[in-house]
Amino acid sequence: MLFNSIEFLIFFPVVTVLYFLLNHKYRWMLLLAASCYFYMAFMPIYILILAFTIVIDYYAGILIEQAEFKQKKPFLIMSIFANIGVLAVFKYYNFFATTLNTHFDTHSPLLNILLPVGLSFHTFQAMSYTFEVYRGNQKAERHFGIYALYVMFYPQLVAGPIERPQNILHQFYIKHDFNYQNAKSGLLLMAWGMFKKVVIADRLALFVNEVFDHPSVYSGPSVITAAVFFSFQIFCDFSGYSDIAIGSARVMGFDLMKNFDRPYASTSISEFWRRWHISLSTWFRDYLYIPLGGNRVGKSRAYLNLFIVFLVSGLWHGANWNYIIWGALHGFFLIFALFTAKPRASLQSFSRISIFPKINTFIQTLLTFALVTFAWIFFRADYHNTDVMWSVVKSLGNGWPTVHEFFSTEYFMKNICLGQRRRVFFTAIGLIVFMESIHYLQKNGAITRIFSQGPFWVRWSLYTAFIASILYLGIFNNTPQFIYFQF
Repeated sequence: MLFNSIEFLIFFPVVTVLYFLLNHKYRWMLLLAASCYFYMAFMPIYILILAFTIVIDYYAGILIEQAEFKQKKPFLIMSIFANIGVLAVFKYYNFFATTLNTHFDTHSPLLNILLPVGLSFHTFQAMSYTFEVYRGNQKAERHFGIYALYVMFYPQLVAGPIERPQNILHQFYIKHDFNYQNAKSGLLLMAWGMFKKVVIADRLALFVNEVFDHPSVYSGPSVITAAVFFSFQIFCDFSGYSDIAIGSARVMGFDLMKNFDRPYASTSISEFWRRWHISLSTWFRDYLYIPLGGNRVGKSRAYLNLFIVFLVSGLWHGANWNYIIWGALHGFFLIFALFTAKPRASLQSFSRISIFPKINTFIQTLLTFALVTFAWIFFRADYHNTDVMWSVVKSLGNGWPTVHEFFSTEYFMKNICLGQRRRVFFTAIGLIVFMESIHYLQKNGAITRIFSQGPFWVRWSLYTAFIASILYLGIFNNTPQFIYFQF
């Protein structure tokens, strides 16, 4: 079930009202049943995959807790094998089989199966549970229904945030009474997430799809326009989902972790990854980077550990070379930043003498955004055809006009507006500026003051105007799914 669908518009209030009407001891049943229904709306048979891993991990957690220290590892391996095995079959088998068939002249058969939505998300959430039980940071959950709900909780089931058991499991035992402030802030966050998805992300997709679906037609300026728009499209799409997930859970009294923190305001790639998809980046830090040795080893090994993490991160996003290249690029960016840290620090120290600090920060932010946007080109390019992916990158250097040509109406409409009307293009630009302005006001607490302390008529006028803007400006054709559903 899509958050941006009529079905969810009915599903959410019905489930929420029933949740508060039910006796507390039966609420977990309602949430589990609702979560099953929510997931089965995509493809009913795939609920069996979730059931399989839930049963394995539930008993693995108990066995790990009961075993002596030296006997815990086999049960952890059993859990990891079950979860990674499901990923290997449904997500990675065809990729590796095709690669072997292409480069080594093998004849491995391919599987004609669809990728279950959100597979990587709920698999990683399940694995975090057994990891934490193994480390002694979480007691094994004895209530099978509560554990199943931990994996399947519908707000964040399909695209996160990837929760840790310490944060969410105990919340299913708490009796949540209706709280007006929780409901108001949750609904506002949901509305903001919906705005980012259907108004900004789906509008930017009109430009992005035109270029990336027809790369041979467009040249450098068009690709840059589409790449910049895709940077904001994927942010609005993914963070919009997270906002709706966090907001819908908050209405019922549940607190999910923050998943985005103004990532495009970052002044370095490392800062970007502290702000982007926080639940995944911290997952890889805690369960892969640190176990590999982190930065406690020599520099060369630390660089290798970092590169491995980002290669795996790319592979987590998709079983295709474009995602692996995207992950490798970010790994290279980070390693290069660490390797050149001292000379860059000296240069920055010198530059602050002659340049205002805010200008220095702006330059660093702009450079970071440029690197992230360049990497997004590989992420978005046609992952079924590597030739198309490289042709998009090569086209960056082609077709640059003279200054006179650039400002001509014909060139601007074709290569910058990308076939869309001028009004549509500048509406998209205005929406990006509006969103970033809201982020700035959120940072300074101005938005919170308006909605918590402002006069009644001001607040409800803003609510009405905001909902009207979603209905008027939103793109509702064919109900586009969220980008991260394919992961």
